Amino acid sequence: MSTGALPELAEYHRRRRFHVTPEPAGGARRRRSGHTFVVQKHAATRLHYDFRLELDGVLKSWAVPKGPSYDPAEKRLAVQTEDHPLEYGGFEGIIPEGEYGAGTVIVWDRGSWDPPEDAAAALARGHLKFRLHGEKLVGGWALVRIRGRERREAGKNWLLVKERDEYARPGYDVTAERPESVLRDDPPPGTARVWHSNRPARRRQASRPQAVRAAAVPDPSGVAGARRRALPARPELQLATLVDAPPAGDDWLHEIKYDGYRIACRLEHGAIRLLSRNGIDWTERLGALARRLSLLPVRAALLDGEVAVLMPDGTTSFNALQNALSGTRAPNLVYMAFDLLHLDGWDLTGAALEDRKAVLRALVEAAGIEPCRYSDHVRGGGAEFLRHACRLGLEGIVSKRRDAPYTPGRGRSWLKIKCVHEQEFVIGGFTDPAGRRAGIGALLVGVNEAGRLVYAGKVGTGFTDATARALRARLDALESDRCPFAERPAGVAGAHWVRPELVAEVGFSEWTPDGRLRHPSFKGLRDDKPAASVVRERPTSAARAARAAADDPPEVEVAGVRLTHADRVVYPALGLTKLDVARFYEAIAEWVVPQLRDRPTTLVRCPDGLDGGCFYQKHVGYWAPPTLRRVRIRERRKSGEYLVVDDLPGLIGLVQIGILEIHTWNSRTAHLEQPDRLVFDLDPGPDVPWRAVVAAARLIRARLRAVGLESLVKTTGGKGLHVVVPLVIGPGWDACAAFARAFATTLAREVPEAFTATMAKRARAGRIFIDYLRNLRGATAVAAYSTRARPEAPVSTPLAWDELDVRHDSAHYTVLNLPRRLAALRDDPWGDYEQLRRPLPAKEGP
Repeated sequence: MSTGALPELAEYHRRRRFHVTPEPAGGARRRRSGHTFVVQKHAATRLHYDFRLELDGVLKSWAVPKGPSYDPAEKRLAVQTEDHPLEYGGFEGIIPEGEYGAGTVIVWDRGSWDPPEDAAAALARGHLKFRLHGEKLVGGWALVRIRGRERREAGKNWLLVKERDEYARPGYDVTAERPESVLRDDPPPGTARVWHSNRPARRRQASRPQAVRAAAVPDPSGVAGARRRALPARPELQLATLVDAPPAGDDWLHEIKYDGYRIACRLEHGAIRLLSRNGIDWTERLGALARRLSLLPVRAALLDGEVAVLMPDGTTSFNALQNALSGTRAPNLVYMAFDLLHLDGWDLTGAALEDRKAVLRALVEAAGIEPCRYSDHVRGGGAEFLRHACRLGLEGIVSKRRDAPYTPGRGRSWLKIKCVHEQEFVIGGFTDPAGRRAGIGALLVGVNEAGRLVYAGKVGTGFTDATARALRARLDALESDRCPFAERPAGVAGAHWVRPELVAEVGFSEWTPDGRLRHPSFKGLRDDKPAASVVRERPTSAARAARAAADDPPEVEVAGVRLTHADRVVYPALGLTKLDVARFYEAIAEWVVPQLRDRPTTLVRCPDGLDGGCFYQKHVGYWAPPTLRRVRIRERRKSGEYLVVDDLPGLIGLVQIGILEIHTWNSRTAHLEQPDRLVFDLDPGPDVPWRAVVAAARLIRARLRAVGLESLVKTTGGKGLHVVVPLVIGPGWDACAAFARAFATTLAREVPEAFTATMAKRARAGRIFIDYLRNLRGATAVAAYSTRARPEAPVSTPLAWDELDVRHDSAHYTVLNLPRRLAALRDDPWGDYEQLRRPLPAKEGP
């Protein structure tokens, strides 16, 4: 035994002659023990699989004659053998006849493993549970020691068992389906590298626990259109427009349309984030997949793709994906990568699609990570490609212009064509099951049209007992006394109404002439899409869309700012475009800009208009135009950059990037820590009439005057009012927040029949919530004269107190009618804002 070698390796050394064989002897113990694992396929006298777990500086080893099995019912014998050095984990080759362990050895799988407890103690007890994160083996497993029939077998025989978790796959033979090496293809007979005992061999480095296949990562610097740029913090995804047929010609690439969740994969120095199309972080929810994708051999990258479950016939299944994410059986969860936006410091969004995909393909093939797959395409022949896709039972295809850059939002260079009718619907109610059926009878669903939820029909098929019960539990929590549909559905008896918050994916044969679904079938819930974004999908003419994609998108200038895709419809119910919104702000610039100037903002961004969904965004991304000022603000854990609008070009810059709401701080950047106003947001319960909201605002004005404060009022563009209190700059955030809280809670205590200071929705029944939390540091309120991301395009509008009446509710003023109102005004309703500033009272509360 060599000097410095571990005592655990004594048996390993006794069996080998290191003066004639180059097998690794193993060095001294490492200070920190890792958790790598390796499975080596060993074609010795009998084929077996050597299963090795790193523990306390060595590889604990078991010979598994039949190999690991994903079937929990298959308890595979595992015979414990001598410990091996960590360096052995990288060994592949042929051990010649006459030497110990003669035969071919390949690295069949490798990765990391997680023990839930003290692994050494569990091993000593004879029952070790662990989770594997390999390229072939994933999920929970266990090694269980069994009693040997002979004394010499005592303690050596174990069982390797797959746990019943989301990765269990009864009947699946992973060794037959995946026989290859994870380092390279299996060497053909007679050509593999041989470890001879009579000549030295090049020593291989021990494989890192999370290393990927050694291969050249593509260099993006030579791609036409690539630019040096930092990795964006939050991706803005390009979306496809639904059309009725594929475009013709060789200028288009055609890909399979996957039935899963759209996910952007962001990697930076080993840290990974999986983000939905709305910017929701799904990294933890897709933990096992995230760990595998984190092995991509990049410093920084941003991939666009779809998370799906791959079925045995090669199709993807949204229902199977739902089961996977709900914790039931989850076979073949994969990431189908179809675009590459950034790689190692290079922004590729300006490059042609065909060039981006060439780099993506090279990256995916270099990595060789099983769950990450390249989404291939065909060039031209879209109609034939669609016919084949439909015949194979696929959802449809996506057609993309091969020369187009990557453009966030829904445009005409990406088109989707479906084999069957399928879209999202808002669930507004359900019926009870009949007979022995579990959970629900049918879902009552609808779509948003002109600001109303319009009934579309009943969905009574597609449920298993388990999904029906799970749906019932979620729907019971949303039950309401009010029918959410614009018109109560006829012929629906015994309906349970629910708040319209859940979105269902539904397949159907066609729309009836009266706007109902024919032969609908439930496919699953869509947790990645907000209910407000669900509208009736109407395919446009493919020929018209293709012609539009071939032309340059319309560009115009407003206030010196270039608007791209100016004709993009952002308010579908009204047909208002991005240009219409820009012209609206241009028309009211003298009113709106002073309300925004020098205040940090939080923004509601709808890059694809209301149809494509919206999300809040407070920190600056690469997307911010140069017309906007940036200010860095200290936050609890780190600082972040915010946008500030100082003039009309800055405001139009927000329109260019799809901002439909602007929310501002209660302080300005010059005195960031000293608010210059208070905001009380009156948020009425659903059963509170508008006249009660008006009366509440007037009462609050009177109570504020009683403590020496003056106030202004504005609509929110929703259903409530904002009472705004101008302050003399002085006290900090804590003092202002304390006063606002005391004022609201005192009023709620003294007038409990009208007010509540409790945020919970159940406390708002018949009352108005006085939201005083708008006065915390970093909190915001929608800005005066800002548009709102709602179908009717309402605007938060300042009013004079004598204008506040019961005839015009909070959403009365819109993009369409507000310019006429302002043009007719002689005096600014908030013209005396500066004169109304008062110091914050020492007394907290009315």
